[in-house]
Amino acid sequence: MRILVTDGMDKKALATLRELGNEVVEQFYEPEELGAALKDFDAVVVRSKTKVRAKHIDEAAEGKLKLIIRGGVGVDNIDVAYAESKGMTVRNTPRASSQSVAELALAHMLSCARFVSHAGYTMRNGQWEKKAYGKGFEISGKTLGIIGYGRIGSCLGKMAQALGMTVIAYGAHHEPGTTARDGVPYVTLDELLQRSDFISVHAPAAEGPIINAETIAKMKDGVVIINTSRGANLDEAALLEALDSGKVRAAGLDVWATEPSTNAALYSHPHVSCTPHIGAATGEAQARIGQEIVEIIKDFTK
Repeated sequence: MRILVTDGMDKKALATLRELGNEVVEQFYEPEELGAALKDFDAVVVRSKTKVRAKHIDEAAEGKLKLIIRGGVGVDNIDVAYAESKGMTVRNTPRASSQSVAELALAHMLSCARFVSHAGYTMRNGQWEKKAYGKGFEISGKTLGIIGYGRIGSCLGKMAQALGMTVIAYGAHHEPGTTARDGVPYVTLDELLQRSDFISVHAPAAEGPIINAETIAKMKDGVVIINTSRGANLDEAALLEALDSGKVRAAGLDVWATEPSTNAALYSHPHVSCTPHIGAATGEAQARIGQEIVEIIKDFTK
């Protein structure tokens, strides 16, 4: 196969693909150039930066593109149904980055509880703000509500329980009153919003923000919100207003409405722990993603 890799890939996996007899081209294309480029490839591997939309698929359909792979959990940067209507196969790597994303969500929880991000920032500016940041709290004994209890959400739930937290979950396809395999109870979204001290979002991209002014109003005063899922799942304006009012104590954000984010008021807020969409950016996760991509391509060419 002739394979285009647009957003980078684990070097060992690249070498394996070439050893299997594939021609692999590593090249990023701007949106206006992508469709024409895809005509010359059998498969394309993307991550988050490259968006494969209907216009690209139409151009690619004139050539030989048959396989689109997203190296990551979601496929919202690919027009999946449209690609499949053109005879293309779309796959992703849902298992590979669960641990890494869950660990980052936990890191943001701890950062929010103890002001790690901003306390460190002020020290690097020569300030000693011990009083300002000396009012943290422990996460042990608190309730964590997880919206979207799949691979990543359940991984975070296991770690949170080990740290002494009570974990509850909401899933769009899970009946309230039932329990997950690990014993975590499923509740209604309203119950989760009302009971949780921390809320962490791990759902696929929704049609509208899951965290918005209406859902924030139902939360406890002083709640902490974590989002490592998709930027579209959170209304940034509503969150900023809630942070300013104190309704939301703090937020940990790895994903943004637009990326790179231009919302300086939010990412520079003293109660926001922020990262630039690095949830899966660990060596271990990238190696596992690469291995999954290799297996997908091997299965596809059998």
